[in-house]
Amino acid sequence: MTQTENTTESRQEKHLNRYERNKIEAWKQLDTPLSNRKIAKKLGRANQTIHTEIKDGTVRQIKRQVQNDKTYEYESFVYSADAGQAAYEKAREFSRKKSKWMDAPDFMAYTDQQMKQEKHSPDVVIGRAKKRNLFHHEEIPCTTTLYNYIDLCLMETRNIDLHLKTRRNTKTARTRKNKTMLGELIEKHPDIVDKRERFGDWEIDTVNGLRLGKDEALLTLTERKTRYEVIIKIDGKASDPVNRALTTLKEAAGKDFELLFKTITSDNGVEFSGLIDLLKDITAVYFTHPYSSWERGTNENHNGIIRRFIPKVTRMADVSLRTIRRVQDWMNNLPRKILNYTTPRECLIEELSQLALSI
Repeated sequence: MTQTENTTESRQEKHLNRYERNKIEAWKQLDTPLSNRKIAKKLGRANQTIHTEIKDGTVRQIKRQVQNDKTYEYESFVYSADAGQAAYEKAREFSRKKSKWMDAPDFMAYTDQQMKQEKHSPDVVIGRAKKRNLFHHEEIPCTTTLYNYIDLCLMETRNIDLHLKTRRNTKTARTRKNKTMLGELIEKHPDIVDKRERFGDWEIDTVNGLRLGKDEALLTLTERKTRYEVIIKIDGKASDPVNRALTTLKEAAGKDFELLFKTITSDNGVEFSGLIDLLKDITAVYFTHPYSSWERGTNENHNGIIRRFIPKVTRMADVSLRTIRRVQDWMNNLPRKILNYTTPRECLIEELSQLALSI
């Protein structure tokens, strides 16, 4: 609402300045000093403002006088513009809370190392530091503040070092024709799979190398509850290499395979056309709707993480098994906010210990 009868004059400078303090000092040194109220009226200030200023700027003076070979000391209290200005500047210095980055150099160095070398996100760095009590709580800012520090170039880390901040883009919707369905759709799987309350529900996909010509590929499996990732290098994006990789995995797990793999969800790619026959009577297999990769979003997100280390158009045949193992280990040792800043590997160990107790 607009106030049309407002008669209060606004002041651009609300604090007393040096010029006004000098005038106060002169008025207080007159033979008949002005009262605080008169000074406030002359300066157009509140009475309390002048009272506080004189209280803060008053100093103790001692004068010595010699009479009849004796020295006498006289004590007096007078207002000093210099003392008032010094008190004001000191109060202003402590009126604003210092930024945490100024008082926590060890934490800032740790944060730079985690984001630049370990490739952890700002939120993961903050959450993990709090969970492990690595620093005093007053030294650790919130995630938003840490992003602000990066934007203001107060750290060695720059936005270009943050993977997700530079790869987000908008996508337009496209209408596509239907596609062949390989089996039961995802909506038929048990509700417990959606709730992520049970260990053993996996999402599967392939990560390709070159689009043209023959090249190898990666078979990726992501456990929904723990976010544990398994990456297997296969001969190509086809049904036979996928079946061979899963057969090897099944043989390695032995009789425990059905405990570790209760369900598997994949898309309708031809490379997964043999899943149902391969895992019949062992593991339930479900398929997403055509062109609906978001229905197995955990696995898609993990594939995006893999692309940080193995970009598109990389010849997968040239990627060593050692490199793939390092990527897998990095992902499984990455603290996750959704896991309360524990790692997928830590969650997997806990789940396996519970399975051992139940067997």
